[in-house]
This record gives sequence, structure tokens and C-alpha cells, in this order.
Amino acid sequence: MRNISDIIEGYLKEVIELKGQGHIEIKRSELADKFQCVPSQINYVINTRFTAEHGYLVESKRGGGGYIRILRVTIHSKKDLLDEMDTQIGDDIAQINANRIIYRMLEEAIISEREAMIMRAAMERETLQLPLPLRDQLRANIMRAMLKVISFEK
Repeated sequence: MRNISDIIEGYLKEVIELKGQGHIEIKRSELADKFQCVPSQINYVINTRFTAEHGYLVESKRGGGGYIRILRVTIHSKKDLLDEMDTQIGDDIAQINANRIIYRMLEEAIISEREAMIMRAAMERETLQLPLPLRDQLRANIMRAMLKVISFEK
């Protein structure tokens, strides 16, 4: 059974897709009422599932007439997407952010499910048993090396 976060994420992605405009505007309180949850649950979903690594930009306006706008970033080529991911990696990257990038490549059909599983295994704390910040720096180096191979292979 899916949890409430998965259900809210699925709903928002479906609405973005159905509207065909690549974005939606929502009111946090209305969405919380729809799913009978607290508004902070909506914040959690948006902050963790609709990030740049996942291919989204989020804008918000607070106050009585406030809204949250979620925009799906359209990448025109695989090379542009991989270049953007390389930029997001930087000199170091946390495991959660590496996993978000891997998920995005899977979602964009740049890698297979099997490749994603292999990449996630290479990014795990248990695999990279080093103290911080060395672990995040090594993870970034490995991630960039994998992106380089993917960009030449596909």
C-alpha cells in the first residue's frame, strides 16, 4: 500500500501531465483538505519530490492569495540534461541527492532499472565507508564518471 506522500506526489504529477502546460498552481490548504492531511505534509512532498534533481522548479507566494507553482523543467536533449546533472553534482554530493539524479535519469529513460540499481548501490554510505566530507567528494567523482560513460554510450 502506498503512503500519503506517494499518493500526493502521484496526484500532482498526474495533474501536471493532464494540464499539458508543464506546470500547475495549487493552494497548500486546499490540497491538504483534499487529502485530509496537514499542510506540512504537502510541504514535505513538494520539498522532497519536486526538486531540481527531479526536474522541477517550485515557486511559492505566501499569504491569503498565496499559491505554490510547480513547473516541470523541459530538457531539449539528453546532453543538456546530463550537463545540468553534472552541474548539480558539484565537488561533493550527498547520497539522497545522488539518488534523486539517478531517479531522474530513470524517469527520463536515459538509464534502465538495472543500471539505476547498480548506480544506487555504488552511491550508498555502506559502499563508500569514508568519513565526511571525503565520502561525498568520492561519491561526486564516481557520479561524474558514470555520467561521462552514459553520455558517450547512449
